[in-house]
Amino acid sequence: MAQKTQHRGRDRSPDPAELRGIFGQNLRHLSAAYPSVSGLCRDLGINRTQFNRYLSGESFPRPDVLHQICSFFGVDARILLERVEDIGPATSDLLNHPMLAQFFGPEPVAVDERLFPNGFYRFVRQAFIGTHDFMTGLVFVKRDGGYTFLRGYEPRQAIRKQGLSTNPQAREFRGLVMRQEEGVMAIVTHRNALACSLNFLTPERSFQSNLWEGYATRTVREKVTGRRATRMVYEHLGTDRAAIFRAARGAGLIPREEVPPFHARLLQPDQAFS
Repeated sequence: MAQKTQHRGRDRSPDPAELRGIFGQNLRHLSAAYPSVSGLCRDLGINRTQFNRYLSGESFPRPDVLHQICSFFGVDARILLERVEDIGPATSDLLNHPMLAQFFGPEPVAVDERLFPNGFYRFVRQAFIGTHDFMTGLVFVKRDGGYTFLRGYEPRQAIRKQGLSTNPQAREFRGLVMRQEEGVMAIVTHRNALACSLNFLTPERSFQSNLWEGYATRTVREKVTGRRATRMVYEHLGTDRAAIFRAARGAGLIPREEVPPFHARLLQPDQAFS
């Protein structure tokens, strides 16, 4: 009888409440990068009340909703059973592959947080499409598993003006940040996209410690209209919720006169980029 009891203890099925708790904890971890739960629910297309029930561990999502959540956050269904921090990548570590290890290995990947801190950043640059407008938006930088990642969404207003889909999955972009001799670079791309952009940023030392200046380039063929490269400024907002909300509300295409004066000075819109 004792042996049977011990065997049953080893094979005990996971408690449903425990599993709901794991999922809720994972969802809170994944949602931490978003300043507004309401905005996140709109992007996900999930009712706020129901989403709160997931966060608190009161209920599980239906299979179709789970698929929606996993696709949005770029994870798989293991978030129901395992802590998201413990779920390893499905593929091998590409940047530490023997072919690339001495070129994309620990040295360039290890970005000191004092050089480029975690948190939210507001960026401003001239728009790639059009002549006079500037683009402003919000990105989130975080470290995970020894890497520094960047994530953001193309502003709805700018995407709508170009006649493109405003679906959250179509607007989302992600990138990998690596250290360079004078700053950092980020390779940024949209979901399943073959085109990407390359950003280079270096700290702006003369005025404020929360500014980075550099440029952004995109991997498209040369065209008569539009830009392939332009100067860019990043402003670190950290966890300042008021500043983050202001940046989120103001994201999109703006005229030159709405660009902050010091940002405009760094962007040098009247000087050709070279």
